[in-house]
Amino acid sequence: MKFMKLGSKPDALQADGKSIRYISSELATDIIITVGEVKFHLHKFPLLSKSNQLQKLLSKANEESSDEIQLDGFPGGPKAFEICAKFCYGMTVTLNAYNVVAARCAAEYLEMTEDIDRGNLIFKIEVFLTSSIFRSWKDSIIVLQTTKSLLPWSEDLKIVGRCIDSIASKTSVDPSNITWSYTYNRKLSELDKIGEDKITPHDKIEPVPKDWWVEDICELDIDLYKRVMITVRSKGRMDGVVIGEALKTYAVRWLPDSVDALVSDAHARRNKSLVETIVCLLPCDNGMGCSCSFLLKLLKVAILVEADESSREQLLKSIGLKLHEASVKDLLIPARFPQITKYDVDLVQDLLNLYTTNIKGSCDMEVEDKKDKANDESILGRRPLLNVGKLVDGYLGEIAYDPNLSLSSFVHLSQSIPEFARPNHDGLYRAIDIYLKEHPGLSKAERKKICGLMDVKKLTVDASMHAAQNERLPLRVVVQVLYFEQIRAASNARAASNNPRDSSTVNGDEECEKTGRESCQSLNNQMCHVKIRDDEFHKNGKLNKKSSKNSRSGMQLLPSRSRRIFDKLWIVGKGQGENRRSSETSGSSNSPTSVVPGDTKSSGSSLRHRRHSIS
Repeated sequence: MKFMKLGSKPDALQADGKSIRYISSELATDIIITVGEVKFHLHKFPLLSKSNQLQKLLSKANEESSDEIQLDGFPGGPKAFEICAKFCYGMTVTLNAYNVVAARCAAEYLEMTEDIDRGNLIFKIEVFLTSSIFRSWKDSIIVLQTTKSLLPWSEDLKIVGRCIDSIASKTSVDPSNITWSYTYNRKLSELDKIGEDKITPHDKIEPVPKDWWVEDICELDIDLYKRVMITVRSKGRMDGVVIGEALKTYAVRWLPDSVDALVSDAHARRNKSLVETIVCLLPCDNGMGCSCSFLLKLLKVAILVEADESSREQLLKSIGLKLHEASVKDLLIPARFPQITKYDVDLVQDLLNLYTTNIKGSCDMEVEDKKDKANDESILGRRPLLNVGKLVDGYLGEIAYDPNLSLSSFVHLSQSIPEFARPNHDGLYRAIDIYLKEHPGLSKAERKKICGLMDVKKLTVDASMHAAQNERLPLRVVVQVLYFEQIRAASNARAASNNPRDSSTVNGDEECEKTGRESCQSLNNQMCHVKIRDDEFHKNGKLNKKSSKNSRSGMQLLPSRSRRIFDKLWIVGKGQGENRRSSETSGSSNSPTSVVPGDTKSSGSSLRHRRHSIS
């Protein structure tokens, strides 16, 4: 810390209790100056030779035949006046970052200018500020902190502005030249112990990061911090990522972790001001310099402290640009009254709408969806949306436990992303299964509607096996799972037999077509009868226990319910004409339970180019 000594005479100012100060000398004092609650018994001549203000006040006191002067509203209080009084007497005074602003404001009040005496206190303090204080990183921050208690004097004297300019200028210095940071100096002091282990300190010192300054200014009050950050941004030399890190560090430093502390009457207004200020300081790139996780946490706080609408809209806009970086935990934002759900599902829906709108604005999703999946650019272009697809399915799995979550909210949220963003439906199946378990009162139509969200062809083997044993699913869905699992097994077996050395190069869709035509024709013929058999199942309470040797060989691991269903299908298949065919449904159908009867007049040529699938 920089300091400056003024005067050379020994300190003769004595104290008598807490409210009396006097000069210890042979010459009796002839004036009393009251500053606050402290009375200073001094001599007129030393004071009048340095202060123009005291000359005016003493002249007025003489006219009133009084030897007392009252200094109202004196900046810095008794301590600041004491510095000025000692300077007038030529006593030794030490100025530093903690008292220099108070001394400067007091000298301005007393008009201790060059017009009264050459080399007066104002001049000397200005030299100290310019040559030492504003050149020091640490002292500039300390001085800036002290200015708040001395407003408006410190503002009028431009000390606040000069401190801010000094700090902002130093943040853009090349980090390799930094030696003055609080944080960095603390790290260096820890390295003093390395000598005991006979390790060279230079081997342990890490390069100074670009954000070396962010922790050092966290002690500033929010108003001063805002002005510093605005100045830093205005210089245009600071990366948005570093600014984002600075805002995050400040938020962590001052925002309480407890919800009760956030909304408490004692701190609610302060926390609201803090959040609104941080939001307005977000990088000009719409928050791209900040992590999505930080923005979502900031949004949670903004909702809790009831920040203004513009701040929340700005946060939503920034989050909507980078939702693919979020995690499920980040999206679990508690709902506020009058919402009855545990989490704010409507807010997440709004974020998804914003994100998809931004994506549509930057590229044509329909064209992107038709690109070759093997194209690297296509894969890279889809990656953010694939991440959002996983995010949505994970979020659905969390909110599905809420008994107050409506089916329409679940369905709407699930359908908020494009189809290609969800190449795998395991996550969606898990969420649907949880919802069915937690909402046992759903009607048959509602269960059909929610199960219509998933495509059973996009389930993995493990998920398919689980679904085949899941009694919460509608019977029709279970049948479709069994059907497509049979096709997949036959396709894999055929691929392995046709090209055992390089089975990975076989096209799975083509194998499914061949298998559907040659090996699974009898199954395909029976799908048009599933609805009738489904009704019989619900009416009679169970299916006939007949079995087929052809089906039993591949279904030994399935549960009794699924095995009975599949056996029934084989038995019915053997009793039907071989010329009947059930038509396929589109692979992109929204409802896996829809089955359309096939056209019996379809030609063999057209059938060869059609995929036997039910979605």
